[in-house]
Amino acid sequence: MTVTPWTTLLSATAAAFTALLFAHAAWRKASEFEIFQGFVQDYRVLPQNLVTIVSGVLIAAELAVPVALLLPRQGRYGAILAIVLLTVYALAMSINLLRGRHHIRCGCGGAPQPLTSSLVARNALLAAVAALILLPPHGDLAWWGMTVALCGGITAWTIFIVLETVMSNHAYVRTIASGQSR
Repeated sequence: MTVTPWTTLLSATAAAFTALLFAHAAWRKASEFEIFQGFVQDYRVLPQNLVTIVSGVLIAAELAVPVALLLPRQGRYGAILAIVLLTVYALAMSINLLRGRHHIRCGCGGAPQPLTSSLVARNALLAAVAALILLPPHGDLAWWGMTVALCGGITAWTIFIVLETVMSNHAYVRTIASGQSR
């Protein structure tokens, strides 16, 4: 049995997590396209006539991430696209936070959350995870390595979804308690 370098295993785990993250986010946004367009519009970083087009392009780009990550020798492109998207989203959030617009919802593809600096930090962390995919490969993974990476990615994604739900519910409760429900 050959030994798989930990960097190859870490990179594959990050790829599984990132693929699940973007597939889930794209599915949520596409299934609620009109609501997602409203979120994009609320950011006020685009002219009104581009909101629908850019919303569709964002969803298509998010769908391209898991597709690229699943195709042989295309994973680097998927990782780079994921990093770019997460950076653009963090930048749009930061612009609005600097404008004092905390009341708008993130539009991240799950339960709506008001913009906070923790969401910007979360996107930076997710971009760092996607960057792990770019670690230099040290050979192919054996079946057991692929299994470990897939299980690790699924576990990390499940934990992420649980934490996102907790954060969203906490934000919702804070909003109701302060009398600012929307």
